[in-house]
Amino acid sequence: MSGWFRQLFAPRWQHPDAERRQQAASQLDPLQQEGRDALERLARDDDARVRQAALSRLDDIDLLVTLFDTHPSPELRARLAALLVGAAGNTPLDRRVDHVAQLGDQQLLQEIALHGDNQQLRLAAVAALHDDDEDALIVQACENGIAAVRHAAAARVTSETGLQQLSRRARRDKQVARLARERLNAMRADAAQQAEAEAERERILSALEQHGHHAWEPLYAGRYRHLQREWEALKDLPSAEQERRYQDACLLCRKTLTDHDAQQHVHAALDQRREDADQTREGLLEALEETLEGLRRGEHLAAQDIDSLRAQKRLLATRWQALSDHHAPDDTLRQRYDHALEEYDRIGHAWERFRARAAELDQALTACDRQALQTLLTACAWPDDLPPTSLLARAQRIAEQQQAPRNAPDPAQFQREVDELGVLLERGAFKSASRLHQRLRQRLEQLPDDTRRQHRPTLKRLGAQLAELRDWRGFVAGPKRDQLCQAIAELAEDTQLSEAALDRRHRQLVKEWASLGDAAADRELSTHFRACSDRIHQRLAPWRASLDAERQRNLESREALCEQLEALLDKPDPAADPDALRDIRDRAREQWRRYSPVPRDRAEAIGRRFGRVRHGLQALIDQRAQAIAAAKRELIDAAQALLDGDQPSQRRADQAKHLQQRWRALGRAPKGEEQTLWREFRDICDRIFASREAERHDRAQRAQRQLDAMQALIDRLDGWQPTSTADATTLDTAIAEAEALEPLPAGRRSDGMRRRWSGIVRARRERLARLAVSEEVSRWQSLQPLLNAHLAADAAALDGQPAADVAADDSLGGDLLSAHRLRNARRREPPPASDIEESLARLRVHLALLAGSRVGQQDDPLRLAIQVERLNEGLGREMSKAEELHEVLRELFATGPVASELWQREAQELDAIFTQLLRLPPP
Repeated sequence: MSGWFRQLFAPRWQHPDAERRQQAASQLDPLQQEGRDALERLARDDDARVRQAALSRLDDIDLLVTLFDTHPSPELRARLAALLVGAAGNTPLDRRVDHVAQLGDQQLLQEIALHGDNQQLRLAAVAALHDDDEDALIVQACENGIAAVRHAAAARVTSETGLQQLSRRARRDKQVARLARERLNAMRADAAQQAEAEAERERILSALEQHGHHAWEPLYAGRYRHLQREWEALKDLPSAEQERRYQDACLLCRKTLTDHDAQQHVHAALDQRREDADQTREGLLEALEETLEGLRRGEHLAAQDIDSLRAQKRLLATRWQALSDHHAPDDTLRQRYDHALEEYDRIGHAWERFRARAAELDQALTACDRQALQTLLTACAWPDDLPPTSLLARAQRIAEQQQAPRNAPDPAQFQREVDELGVLLERGAFKSASRLHQRLRQRLEQLPDDTRRQHRPTLKRLGAQLAELRDWRGFVAGPKRDQLCQAIAELAEDTQLSEAALDRRHRQLVKEWASLGDAAADRELSTHFRACSDRIHQRLAPWRASLDAERQRNLESREALCEQLEALLDKPDPAADPDALRDIRDRAREQWRRYSPVPRDRAEAIGRRFGRVRHGLQALIDQRAQAIAAAKRELIDAAQALLDGDQPSQRRADQAKHLQQRWRALGRAPKGEEQTLWREFRDICDRIFASREAERHDRAQRAQRQLDAMQALIDRLDGWQPTSTADATTLDTAIAEAEALEPLPAGRRSDGMRRRWSGIVRARRERLARLAVSEEVSRWQSLQPLLNAHLAADAAALDGQPAADVAADDSLGGDLLSAHRLRNARRREPPPASDIEESLARLRVHLALLAGSRVGQQDDPLRLAIQVERLNEGLGREMSKAEELHEVLRELFATGPVASELWQREAQELDAIFTQLLRLPPP
């Protein structure tokens, strides 16, 4: 029951019956809040009629937009469209424009753009359309009734497909179609240009990648920089993949350049090491030469000096051989070295002769046997430029003295020998001091008493020093000898050491034993040490035999290597590549170092031989490199001549590329000079290529200016329409300007310009021709008063009156004046009427043909005859349509006398033809 009461007392707009709700909606007042709320609820009703009735009462666009966002419906969209386009309601334009700018429903925006009552409103609707909804934009561009809206919509169509549709469908607005075609052509041109740029970028990238896998050559860095400049000159941005490929290719190129620079640094380091080796050789050689010179300038020569000289010579020989294994010395150093070795050998041989006779000289001095001394001195053959030893000096002094009694020694000589004994004791020369002390004791008793008493204490004191020196040597050398004997015995029993370590330790122990001399000498220890040493020698015999065999094989390999290089130097190839020779030299060095060690007695000789061979090989390399340097200087001169010449830049660039190929084929010049020559040659080539690029740039700019000028001329002539035949000079001037701009650069843009230019010129010529025809017709119409006077005179003459001449106006001249006179003459002597009628019919058909009008079937024979006649006359010179019309009108003007009936019959058709001829084409 409660539901029935609610239904009974509820407002009508809430009635269950939709029709009742519809009627209630039409009675609600939207100005009152209750009515407004009820209408707002009814606008969301399920029944479409109720919704439409409620919406028709609402004019608030804000409320309707809110409802449309929450409960959209076709009726609500239609009501909003009617209010926004201005078909309903009184909403001001500016508010409607603001609402349209905030709308998001594309269908509603399209309807507003098509049916809006204001251009601003439509433009706002078009602006609110989404850019990706090109179909809606195309509809607006093709179907909108306002040109500005069409143009605004067309301007937002950007895709190629959309522009194609727009150019086909824009029948209503030719400007829209033209703009669409122009943008489409521009887009295709841009796409073609982009494709061309992409192809150019891909070409540069492929060239750079190929360049990165090439080996280094003199033009490698220049080519790499050229490709980099070409890549950087491209205006478009590369893709991520292209950028990655570019960076990888650049890394490869830089790695090649870095490896080459490192190789150059290695060569520079080798050269530096060669210079250091030469400086080291020279320093060692100077030290040996100074030592030899010092020996010659000294007062006495001692064993210590010879030992020092020998050690220095061994050091020099070892260092010289080690340096020669890597770098051969030059001839000057080798000659100095050979001379120093000869001097060393001379001094060494003299010392050996002296050592072989030292004991006999000492005995002869002790015995004061001057004859034996003289014989021994002659056998020693001591060089005159070499200072003698102390023993030789005493022997020489004694030999030079006269024979004196044995019982009367020289006191001064005795004093000198005593002083010499003190010096020997201070130096620790035990053996020499012991012999000299024994000799002095023997000669002391032969001195006078006072001299003997004077020297005895001194000699006794020196004897005590000698005994002390003897005890000290024995004290020091005894434990050392025991230690050495124990060490060599342990070494002989050690089976864990390798042969090389055993041999090294054995040599060290033998050297230390020999350094002790005869101090604390013991026969048993010496025998034991010698036995252990023999055991070690016996144990090392197989290893030393294998080592000797290896040394012999290395020696044979080194000799074979020298023979191969000598054979190469005996018959050198005059066109040999210095790089190949350098490779041979470097491999020979590696093989020489690998064939080591060699027998010591042959090491120096084979080293000198290899040094001479390497020096000759280096000389051959330098010779070939100098020849290449001379050839490259000729290429530089040729490149400079190309740069200074007046040949076309492209031809110079092609010839420069040919010179670069020849440069690469030559090989390398000497180090240092190669870089200098290359920098000079590359600079000249860069200038040649730069001039070519500058000329290309200038040519491209000229071509662009030429195209721009042609485009401006086309646009200017496209917007110009002739209004009279006097404007033909303007067209001729434009054609002359176009001919002056020819030839245009090759390309699709130029072809399009030529086609468009040809079409514009053809259209303007056709219009000028129609203007000329129109002017001829107008001129004919201006002759109507004079023609009427002739017709009146013709009628009077045909009626039997005397023939009277018609007076012409002063402005009439030329062939029309001749026609005027001819007609007056024909009036005096009229031709047959049939001829006049036939002539008028013929002229009428001729005019119809010129106007393009149809002729009757009865006039077909005349039409065919006239066409044949026109073809025959056009074989010599084809007349223009205006000239042909002028001739026909002149003949028509001269035809007479014409009867009034005949003229009236022909005049109607003639007027229709003249009316058609006066029609001009649209501008």
